[in-house]
Amino acid sequence: MAKELGKDKFGVQRTMRRRDFLGDSLGQFALNAMSGLIGQMTYFYTDKVGVAAGAVATVLMLCKIVDAFTDLIMGNIVDHTKPGKEKYRPWLLKAGIPAGILTVLMFTVPKGSSGLQIAYLLITNLLFSAVAYTAVCIPFSSLMIVRTNSQEERGRMGTWRAAAGYVSGMIIAVAIIPLTNMLGGTQSAWIKFGAIAGVLVILAFLICYKTSRETIQGETIQGETIVQKTEEEAVPFKEALVKLFHNKYWVMILIMNFIANVLYGINGASGAYYAKWIYGNDNLMGIMGAVGLIPTLIGFIAVGPMIKRLGVTKTLKVSFAIGALCTIIRIINPYNFAFNVGMGCFATFANIPMMCLMGVLTAMSIDYNEYKYGKKMVASSQAASGFGSKVGSGIGASVIGWCLALAAYDATMTVATEAAKQAIFAFSIFIPAVMFAILFVMSMKFDLEKRLPQLREEIAKRKAQRSFSNSPRP
Repeated sequence: MAKELGKDKFGVQRTMRRRDFLGDSLGQFALNAMSGLIGQMTYFYTDKVGVAAGAVATVLMLCKIVDAFTDLIMGNIVDHTKPGKEKYRPWLLKAGIPAGILTVLMFTVPKGSSGLQIAYLLITNLLFSAVAYTAVCIPFSSLMIVRTNSQEERGRMGTWRAAAGYVSGMIIAVAIIPLTNMLGGTQSAWIKFGAIAGVLVILAFLICYKTSRETIQGETIQGETIVQKTEEEAVPFKEALVKLFHNKYWVMILIMNFIANVLYGINGASGAYYAKWIYGNDNLMGIMGAVGLIPTLIGFIAVGPMIKRLGVTKTLKVSFAIGALCTIIRIINPYNFAFNVGMGCFATFANIPMMCLMGVLTAMSIDYNEYKYGKKMVASSQAASGFGSKVGSGIGASVIGWCLALAAYDATMTVATEAAKQAIFAFSIFIPAVMFAILFVMSMKFDLEKRLPQLREEIAKRKAQRSFSNSPRP
């Protein structure tokens, strides 16, 4: 198999075929379906169930904080899996099937007092995001590191994952409002949609499990492959955390992931409010999503050539600059549907490289762990990075609720107040523009990509020396 697949342009052995990329990407399809539904929950809770916006924002934020800490716990659990056992793949079943069941339960909010409803929101969101989502997300993210050593294949994995994740996220964003409105627009209609999504989540995780592998990897130096099993001695979590915060590249990615997920959280939940109160028709969400498919397809087609020509980091710099500029330009005429959708297309395009490559940057920082400390600390690195991501997505979703609460938002109003409009502009335009600008500045500081070939050569030399010193003497 190794000979048939050959080596990438850096001389690293390829290990994956097209079907492997497809199967792996379905894990991200399921995860993004789950996170996409979470992004729609603010609108569902406020406008379909009738829970106060401030209460919804606070509940979602509390859940994300707990969710972030469970990432750390999950990373520690995975890294301390007993030697000889698969660390990552089994969780696609252990947590994937419960995740599909919980997808439906998220929408079955009972009638009754607001206290009962808030308690139900808190419990189901904790089980859905802090337990099931985390228990499958951390192992799935870690699979990229142990599946292949090839940076080229990791880039392709990132692109396939982002594409599959975007498809599921787009299905949620485009279809949920029109379809639930066609079914009557009631809570019952949303429950039916949730049931369909739950089945898809389970099927996607099952296929991903079937096609995934935890491989034995090797580093190549001067034509010789130094074989290394993916297992390494577990580092106590407190020690791992200290080491991670002394890895400047990991810290930068932690911050970038946090900001990126604030953006994702806002984008996932803001469109319905903008369509309903600024354009006057929430069914326009379908048109907005359909038009958004154009820059999405262009983005996925262009990201490969961009990476080949510019590299990972420069590709991100260009996309962040486009995102910042085209988002802030929207303030020229925030009420014009065509103008805003047009500028939104550029912002959508700018999101694609970020979706594809943030995981690749994280993989680079994990390789740097090995250079700096002699250990990759894969799951702990992913979990601690996920901590920032979860808090970021929680803040992103909660920012909307808090802005609306400050504007005294009332879901039963027939015409948006000026305060409500300004709140919507704040979380739809101003905050995302600032986030893109910060990401651009951070990407300017990230120089690991050009250092990585030299660092990996040094790692391979160390392994060769250890292998020679440990070999039996004649």
